[in-house]
Amino acid sequence: MPNPWDVGSARLFEQIGFPALATTSSGLAWSMGRADNNVPLETVLAHLRAMAAAVSVPLNADFEGGFAVEPERVSANVSTACTTGVSGISIEDSTGDLAKPLFDFDLAVERVRAARKAIDNSLLGIVFTARSEGFIVGRPDLAETIKRLTAFAEAGADCLYAPGLKSMSDISAVVRAVAPKPVNVLVGSDFTTVAELASAGVRRISVGGALARTAWAATLAAAREIKDSGTFTKLGAATAGAELNSAFLKGAFSSASIRTAPSR
Repeated sequence: MPNPWDVGSARLFEQIGFPALATTSSGLAWSMGRADNNVPLETVLAHLRAMAAAVSVPLNADFEGGFAVEPERVSANVSTACTTGVSGISIEDSTGDLAKPLFDFDLAVERVRAARKAIDNSLLGIVFTARSEGFIVGRPDLAETIKRLTAFAEAGADCLYAPGLKSMSDISAVVRAVAPKPVNVLVGSDFTTVAELASAGVRRISVGGALARTAWAATLAAAREIKDSGTFTKLGAATAGAELNSAFLKGAFSSASIRTAPSR
């Protein structure tokens, strides 16, 4: 389940053949010249509407921390997100406070219950993913992560997610702890494969902002070459404009038909 950051990338990922997509808060933020977790709620809601309308496959919404602290406000914001056309919503337990990066356990669980209630009230069958962020906010405690995820499962989460796990033993421990509910694993580097994760019982894989970072890496490398060397060799690896035009006009994009533009 890759993470497009705009309508164009969403449409191309769907045409490649992915059966589901997920938004990325970081990818969206960077495309707007902002840091992650610095995009206003109304902008995110508009983004979700545009993304859901652009594709026919299910779309999971990276809804960060629900754009609120109090459970009641989380519930209200999730209720609004349910109206955007998304098929899934994820809520995380990180605070954004470096000194105290995770919500207190009881509050984190209450926030999950509040989101669950809002989703149930929508009657839309939206899949609810609860995330525990310890491994990406400087609190890599497997026991605490499992404690939170199992509590989130009991509070009504359909899918459990602990971004930042890279040890297959840790991933397997999470899968066992929340079974039979499915686990999402974040892959942002080449530490594993789809086959290896599947064999460990992982049911869903996403890549967060990694595809956006990959696009930025290629763009920055080409721009720096132009600035520093006055040469243009990296532009030769670009996808042909005609290929992209054809994809958006006809829906003809496929992994087998990607071509690169000739050097000029």
